[in-house]
Amino acid sequence: MREVVILVNERDVELGTMEKMETHLRGKLHRAISVFIFNSNGEMLLQRRALEKYHTAGLWSNSACSHPRINEKPIDSAERRVFEEMGLNVKLKFIFKFLYKAKLDNNLIENELDHVFIGTSDEKPNINANEVCDYKYISEYDLNLLIEKECESFTPWFKECYKKVFKMFNDHNIIKSKILI
Repeated sequence: MREVVILVNERDVELGTMEKMETHLRGKLHRAISVFIFNSNGEMLLQRRALEKYHTAGLWSNSACSHPRINEKPIDSAERRVFEEMGLNVKLKFIFKFLYKAKLDNNLIENELDHVFIGTSDEKPNINANEVCDYKYISEYDLNLLIEKECESFTPWFKECYKKVFKMFNDHNIIKSKILI
């Protein structure tokens, strides 16, 4: 089945749809979602993208990411993808949007308005091997050290927003305040 993405402008107004690969070849701005899951120790769940992915294969990234389907709300897309990729049923909360553009491998261009969601879970992931080849929970301190040492091992969108996600997680004391439950 041909996958399409939702084209948007900088204000997130829908402009139409385009086939996913063509969108990435042409660098058209489109809607995306990124999910960040934390455990009760305040560690972030990272996934290593499957080695067969069409771009950024084998790189470390956030817990799940994708593009909403036509007529699918970003929150519904985020909850669907965290289950499809990591096997986790998690209630998520929207925290912010951001724009980013990056040249990728295979002459592809990511140009996304990314909706970012956060959730908590202590469940062990049941990864989908078509999407994910590894995962780990990591503290903010250890993640900063790892990115400093191995920056090229992480997806560009992840590096753009993970510090803001940790800041919001810590500032709002999400686990203790139970705002996600």
